Amino acid sequence: MNWTRISEQANAADPAAVRAKALELLARREHSRLELRQKLIQRGFPADHIEPTLERLVEERLLDEARYAELYACGRADKGYGPLRIGRELRERGVPQDLVDTVLAGLENDWLPKLRELHRKRFKSLVPADAAGRMQQTRVLRQHGFTLDQIKHLLEGSGDRA
Repeated sequence: MNWTRISEQANAADPAAVRAKALELLARREHSRLELRQKLIQRGFPADHIEPTLERLVEERLLDEARYAELYACGRADKGYGPLRIGRELRERGVPQDLVDTVLAGLENDWLPKLRELHRKRFKSLVPADAAGRMQQTRVLRQHGFTLDQIKHLLEGSGDRA
């Protein structure tokens, strides 16, 4: 079922309406190019009007994937997610791999403090002595997108000195 509004369907052929809707969506939050294209298509705008509009927004720097990727990565890192998960989510949203690598490299010094904070919240900073407990904590931290090296660094206690 197509959930486009009737007023949007009537103006769908108008390039100005495509731009207006794109600007409305960008005013709410940053979007990747792929996300914005998908939202405009969902609203019934023709693809031949969407692409020129997106190109123009990129030229005007109103649609900026680097800015989007940085804001998205910082927001997700602040919520306790690691580089593997954030990288995957950015790629799913159409951000190019080189840009993902650049953004994640910019947060390189933040991963261990974020991991420590997540560990403190989830496990009260307690490192289990038994293998089963370590595996359980490792599984939870991996689900949040942290690397095995980062988790090993934390659980071996060297993460406390960084």
